[in-house]
This record gives sequence, structure tokens and C-alpha cells, in this order.
Amino acid sequence: MSNPMFLITDTRPSLAYRQIAGNQPAEVPGIVFLCGHGSDMEGAKAIDLEEWALKQGYDFLRFDYSGHGLSEGEFLQTNISDWTADALAVIDQLTEGPQILVGSSLGGWIMLNVAVARPDRIAGLVGIAAAPDFTDDLIWDHLTPDQQAQMQADGQIALPNPYSDEPVIYPYHLITDGRQHFRLRGRLDITAPVRLLHGMQDAEVPWQTATRIADCMTGTDVEITHVQSAGHRFSEPDQLALIRDKLGELIAITS
Repeated sequence: MSNPMFLITDTRPSLAYRQIAGNQPAEVPGIVFLCGHGSDMEGAKAIDLEEWALKQGYDFLRFDYSGHGLSEGEFLQTNISDWTADALAVIDQLTEGPQILVGSSLGGWIMLNVAVARPDRIAGLVGIAAAPDFTDDLIWDHLTPDQQAQMQADGQIALPNPYSDEPVIYPYHLITDGRQHFRLRGRLDITAPVRLLHGMQDAEVPWQTATRIADCMTGTDVEITHVQSAGHRFSEPDQLALIRDKLGELIAITS
């Protein structure tokens, strides 16, 4: 694997990325992968899609948000505004023409923010266990009043981590900042085609979230696929194949 590149700007931390250039005509959209909260661009889904894109001859970009992976920044000091700005920076400065965004979990929230901010650049969206508004819906609203008061007083809270014995720490500013980017409280002005994939065994983001997203969309080409056996990671071979199928379908209809 080649060494990562770094996007250096005056406004964002140094952002690590990996990018391949395809050989398709200019009208064929490129692909940008947006990882989940606390994850990075080296995850199974990102690598699988890059290998597929290379074989198909598609442009492909994956990157680390600030505070994630190899990018600059402190994880607990960054938030939805920062990660949205990171995504906009890499798309604006590293890609040309139409792009299809593939967003996993938090990345599904970021892809909605980007699609609203750059409607002319976004050809389609693929959400994988997309988790818009999770800061309130899945964190704050599940805390007791005492825990909420503690989080405000301490500036953070530690909660059980499903992937590690170490707790996951959520800063209070993540909650307050997230409220500036809510997407499920009103209309989502996105008309690009959307494919939402969600596992019925997802213990972190309820599968009903996909339906909530679709209900907010103004576009008419929105498809939900619920996978009975899939959990939140959505990284088993058949699940990766499904992601590739949906992505290929969007490329076909938007080229």
C-alpha cells in the first residue's frame, strides 16, 4: 500500500487521504468514502470499495477526518462541524466533477451535510447504517437527568464501548454542535438518488433510522435495503457485495 497523502490548507488541519484516478469519461462520477465516528480510512468497507473501484476504473477517494487516523487534530476536540468541513475541503480541492458519497454511520450524517451544501457536485448517496442526529437521538436522549447534568458539569461523559473494554468518551460540545446539523427534524432538500443499507441486527443505530431519513428526503429516487442478518459494522462478504452492487447501480444511472 502506498503512503498516504496529506491535504494542507489554511483553514483545516492536515488531512490524510488515499486517492486513485480511474480511466472513465468525465461524466462518470467519482466515489468518496466517509468513515464512521472514531474509525478511519483503513476500515474494511473503505478498502474493499477502493479495490473494486480500481478494477472498474473509477476515481476513488478515502480520507481521515480531523482527530481521526493519520490526520491532525484531537479527537475529543472535534465535532460534526469539523468533520463536515473536512469532507467539503477534500471534495472541493481533491475531486472534480460529480461524486457519489458512501457514508458509514457518522459518515452517513456527514454525507447528508455535504449533499445539502454542494448539491451540484453530488450525483448520489449510499448510506451504510447512516446515523444522522445521533448525538441527541442515540446519546443525549438516552442519558438520565443526572448523567446529563454530569456531562454538562464535567464537559464529557464515558459510556460503554461495544468494541472495546475501554469506555468511549463523548464531549459535551459534540452534543451542542450536533444540534446545528440536525437532518431528521425537517425536510432534506436532496434530489440525488439515494440508497440506504441498514442491518436489522444493528445494536447501535436503529434500523428504523433509514426510514426516517427517507421520509425527510425531497427526492423521489430513495431506496432502503434492510438486511436481516447484518449488524452495525456491515462488513461481511455478502454485505460488502451489496454495497458494491448499490454503488454500481448509482454509477450506471447517473453517468
